[in-house]
Amino acid sequence: MRPRGSVASALVGAAALVLLTGCAGEDGAPDVPTREPATAAVSPATATTPAGQVVPAAATKALLAERETGRLAALDTAGTTLSLIDPAAPATARTVTLPAAGAALAQGTPGEVLVAAQGRVLRVDVAAGAVTEVPVDGDVHSVQIRTDGNLVVGTAGGKIVELRPDGSVARTVTGLVSADAIALTGENITVLDRKQTAVVSVRDDALGLMLRAGDGAANAIADPEGRIIVTDTAGGELLVYSAGPLVLRQRFPVASSPYALAYDPRSSTVWVTCTQSNEVVGYDLSTGIGVEVGRFPTLRQPDAVTVDPRTGDLFVASAAGDGLQRIGADERKRGQ
Repeated sequence: MRPRGSVASALVGAAALVLLTGCAGEDGAPDVPTREPATAAVSPATATTPAGQVVPAAATKALLAERETGRLAALDTAGTTLSLIDPAAPATARTVTLPAAGAALAQGTPGEVLVAAQGRVLRVDVAAGAVTEVPVDGDVHSVQIRTDGNLVVGTAGGKIVELRPDGSVARTVTGLVSADAIALTGENITVLDRKQTAVVSVRDDALGLMLRAGDGAANAIADPEGRIIVTDTAGGELLVYSAGPLVLRQRFPVASSPYALAYDPRSSTVWVTCTQSNEVVGYDLSTGIGVEVGRFPTLRQPDAVTVDPRTGDLFVASAAGDGLQRIGADERKRGQ
């Protein structure tokens, strides 16, 4: 049965719209209700052969297909090693030992991957493996690059820092409990705070509107259509927002603990991993209601997913060390 959802569900989210106040506890953190950050559900043993092809790979917590070269960057679960993989020759992967443990990956300038890490952002050349460090005051949990080259950085302590290309600080915005994922849509910046399970907009010098994001949101991405897509892992839902102003547009159930997200611009499909069932599921969001367009078995513990935007090939990585899975765009068409 297809998942249900509608634009009308945005009215539910609108009721949760608030302005983040400046109240703080004795330690300086916002004095607001929090929860333990949502994490991926533990997967059972696989019951079905994974779709596509699987090659050996280290246990992985973050995966990114660099848009210029198509090379894959795979961050191991310890955060200390980044594997740079040519999908055409995965056995020739280059391994880069990082100077600080990484938390997340993001696209940088063409040919570059950004790694959010303790006290810095690491800029990694995916062809050469060279690493450049950009110092940041805080434990960096998230990073994205703007069209002007500025980096937008989120920290474990809830700071949003914008850095110029030379590394100098353009602005700092405080008030969140944690800044765990950043979505850029045009000039708009939206941040996911896992501890508050909320998404919040960032104005020039302060936080803006905040919306509750389900019962336990885990991940967020932006797509080329200006949407912000969030997995409510604890609540079993996919949430779709627009920014400027921040509005909940779609909300529909996704079974089996939705977790990691990737967007395929070639087919206008968002792919979501479901760790309780070892599956990756695709949804078309274009009609205002999420429509399932594909479902494929994955390897065990599919905590990371990415799409090569040049080819549409889908890649899923196992956090249990079961390998790296490739489901080609042509294979997905045959399987639908």
